[in-house]
Amino acid sequence: MRIPHGTIAALAALALMTTALSAQQTDSQASSNETAAQAATAQQDAVPVHANSKVRIVRLSEVKGEVQLDRNTGQGFEEAIANIPIIENARLQTVTGAAEVEFEDNSTLRVGPDSLVQFPQLEMTPAGVKISTIAVQRGMVYASLLNSKDEVTLAFAQQKVHLQPSSHIRLQVEPNEARLAVFEGDAKVEGPAGTTEAGKKKMLVFNLADANAPVVAKNVSADAFDTWDHDSADYHKRYAAHAAMASSPYSYGISDLMYYGSFVNAGSCGMMWQPYFVSTGWDPFANGMWQYYPGAGYSWVSPYPWGWTPYHYGSWVSCPGMGWGWQPGGSWYGLGNQPVAVGGGGQPVQPVRPPLNAPVGRSFVVVNSKPLNPSTYGSSDSFVFRRDSAGFGVPRGNLGKLDGFSRDAVHHGSSSVPVYAIYPAGGLSGNRAAQVGLTQSTHAGIAPAYQSGIAQQGSMGRPGSGGQQGYSHPAAGTGTSDVRVAAPAGGSVSSSGGGKPR
Repeated sequence: MRIPHGTIAALAALALMTTALSAQQTDSQASSNETAAQAATAQQDAVPVHANSKVRIVRLSEVKGEVQLDRNTGQGFEEAIANIPIIENARLQTVTGAAEVEFEDNSTLRVGPDSLVQFPQLEMTPAGVKISTIAVQRGMVYASLLNSKDEVTLAFAQQKVHLQPSSHIRLQVEPNEARLAVFEGDAKVEGPAGTTEAGKKKMLVFNLADANAPVVAKNVSADAFDTWDHDSADYHKRYAAHAAMASSPYSYGISDLMYYGSFVNAGSCGMMWQPYFVSTGWDPFANGMWQYYPGAGYSWVSPYPWGWTPYHYGSWVSCPGMGWGWQPGGSWYGLGNQPVAVGGGGQPVQPVRPPLNAPVGRSFVVVNSKPLNPSTYGSSDSFVFRRDSAGFGVPRGNLGKLDGFSRDAVHHGSSSVPVYAIYPAGGLSGNRAAQVGLTQSTHAGIAPAYQSGIAQQGSMGRPGSGGQQGYSHPAAGTGTSDVRVAAPAGGSVSSSGGGKPR
């Protein structure tokens, strides 16, 4: 019996995960007998008490378009997919795409197109406080923080922005000017001219050619990327299950876990989580890649949009008559996350083994023992969910509850749903945000009828065709209500799972 993600049973299962993770974090500080799989994340036990641990990893949680990551492997920038661990001093470059980075407490950093950021500091104090510094070298970033004790700083030029708990900001860095907009909370900026504080709905403008204090603007100006940021932040608020995970030291990935699957009562196998859109023949280890990290070895990266938590914590179980499912428990694996599984006979198995040697010419090894079967756009006005896609290809958040679509797809092989897109009235031409699918949001169902009698349903076309009519629809976070609605062009909205392994 599948348990819907909003029920007490599902939250209770996550609460057990919270308790286990919290206990694991405490025990790891006192334990001196770590297993080989935990060695990469247990190095804090070997450092002096007064030193900060540098074994943290953060998650590349969403990839749209062309995104590259330099992980200090000697290979420079390489193509990135979602769920790749980001380590200290890594550099993230979005080129013509965009990306989201998720921190342990479910706080997020979104990076707009043509941006370059570096992570010079990813540390944890002996008291468990996580310290993150992100250097914004060019482009635009959004940061959305939870109300936690962790410290996050954005650095640019000669300035440092210290973000306060529950803050939400946008930072744009250009060659001669930078603009900091505070949507929620507060930000404290330290620079050559001293300290400047900015509160909610304030904007600071920096002239990077001099050392003067920033100018305080009267209003926060809107940007084309604000809708993407707002929708992403709202998605995490809706699906992160904060009540169950509030005390977990590793709650990143929970939003995707709750949207793309649910807990199942598997009888003698107990409670386990399964992704939607899978049959008993689906294999969670058939597709992915081994990413090489000097000093730590290989780390398994799953291409699925939910593929973070189940591959860094707990174990996979092959249950007769049910197929594969994930059960929380045990230790957090960090980079040393060689998959742990229990076979049909109840014995531990290693379903996929890492390469014996470091790769030559690139830092990753792709695994495709079975073809991926992604869910995709079937036409300009429909989306097709496919059996054994396990959510790969499904846009996150906007298609509503997936359990019903999952049952139909598993039973019939596929399930189709009408969809429509909402995007700014300016259209796609010349709009960088729209060109990478960041302002266009896809929704299940039939598009709302146009208001004011401008047009009827049948007159809509594909985005960018030039024939769409506008209608009044609140575009939260954009500062404008003038949007257009149309059927999305096939494949124009990327999966949160990022690029397909090649």
